[in-house]
Amino acid sequence: VQLQACGGGLVPVGGSLRLSCAASGRTFSRYSMGWFRQAPGKERDFVAAIRRSSDIKAYADSVKGRFTISRDNAKNAVYLQMNSLKPEDTAVYYCAAADSDYVTPYNYNYRYWGQGTQVTVSS
Repeated sequence: VQLQACGGGLVPVGGSLRLSCAASGRTFSRYSMGWFRQAPGKERDFVAAIRRSSDIKAYADSVKGRFTISRDNAKNAVYLQMNSLKPEDTAVYYCAAADSDYVTPYNYNYRYWGQGTQVTVSS
């Protein structure tokens, strides 16, 4: 599967953004999906994940209550709604697909990765 993330941009502190990730192929529903982010000079960190059927979601503690992951299997897409953005949310955000039926925060579980979209939160 090929992934294409978009929706990043420059936003003030407290603002909102909605990231989208479009997947190619007709087997999107077999993958659990995740969002990760990488700030300059730092490792790629887990942000959120969602199970195939959307019944289970997981979030990093740093984004709980502010970010919401969702998916639309009919549209082959996964989304990340980000509210109350903080400067520390500034990073390149990546979507990823895991060929499994569980949510996982570990990047080595994800086989496919999108190219990333830049999110910058200005203070």
